[in-house]
Amino acid sequence: MKIVKFEPPVKNDFFSTLKKRANTYFNERKISKHANGAMILKTVIMFSIYFIPYGILVSGILTSAWQVILMFSIMGVGTAGIGLAVMHDAVHGAYSKSPAINKFLSMSMHIIGGSALNWKIQHNVLHHTYTNINGHDDDISPKYILRFSPHTELHGFHKYQYIYAWFLYGLTTLSWVIAKDIKQIYQFAERGLLKMQGITRGKAMTNLVISKVFYVLYMIVIPLIFVGFAWGVIIGGFILMHVIAGFIMGLIFQPAHLTEHVLFPLPSDDGYIHKEWAEHQMFTTANYANRNPLVTWFAGGLNFQIEHHLFPNVCHVHYKRLSRIVKETAMEYGLPYYEQPTFSSALMSHARMLKKFGNPIESAA
Repeated sequence: MKIVKFEPPVKNDFFSTLKKRANTYFNERKISKHANGAMILKTVIMFSIYFIPYGILVSGILTSAWQVILMFSIMGVGTAGIGLAVMHDAVHGAYSKSPAINKFLSMSMHIIGGSALNWKIQHNVLHHTYTNINGHDDDISPKYILRFSPHTELHGFHKYQYIYAWFLYGLTTLSWVIAKDIKQIYQFAERGLLKMQGITRGKAMTNLVISKVFYVLYMIVIPLIFVGFAWGVIIGGFILMHVIAGFIMGLIFQPAHLTEHVLFPLPSDDGYIHKEWAEHQMFTTANYANRNPLVTWFAGGLNFQIEHHLFPNVCHVHYKRLSRIVKETAMEYGLPYYEQPTFSSALMSHARMLKKFGNPIESAA
């Protein structure tokens, strides 16, 4: 893995000024950068959306296959909610000032079928450091079937990706359960990324296998024993749960970096991105629906993606207030602040980007 370097910050640079202003905001109001009461309540709600239907599912009181499917469907919403609004903050160390609490809540990734370690490496280390840089940001590096960067190989079928990508988003969390997590352990070991986290490939794989066995036992085996319906109903409901969760998470994550106007820079021959890291984030990240409280609440503030990338260790409940500071400071330094007014306009912009990157003429423009 080649090293990518960013330009060193200059005196009185954008990011140092921004951090001082953000710190002033918290200090003057004497508020924590971590979770507040509203965040704790949200945590309870998200876990309830997941575990209450599960409890009903395995209680044996359901009388029809459609009721079973309904419980799995609700759990799909809960899966997305836990991942977006609880686990994500915890893995970043933003939920609590206590590392133990953050680690405990980050393990909720295993409850919904994924790997906290893999997420931390792919998301915290690679995506947040090398945002939209091909070959380094794994979030824009799906293999072959999707083209998320103008610097990857173009195939004829990519001209239809603006249509079929939405269906593939629904397979995201299911792929974690089946294959992706295992594959990533080997990839991250080869790239030296596991060593950076202080863990060997053997230990990482052992932990992963244990968590996968636990997940299959409580999500498939126990329902098969206690629900009393044919295995096809349980497996079908399980798959539907993941399709719902994956689709929701895809809709939330993709418009933040894979949208019009944002850049996909490549390092120069000497390995430099000729921007300071925080400035790079402003050119590769976009916000959307910042005036929609429902989107902000359920998405875990990820529609304030600019603020999240600049302050990943701050709990998302503070992003709306911070956004005013970030926007004003960006304008002062002549930096962009990309934003879409609504969720639907962000999705449309993402669709146009998919279409552009699938068109050989537009993609080269």
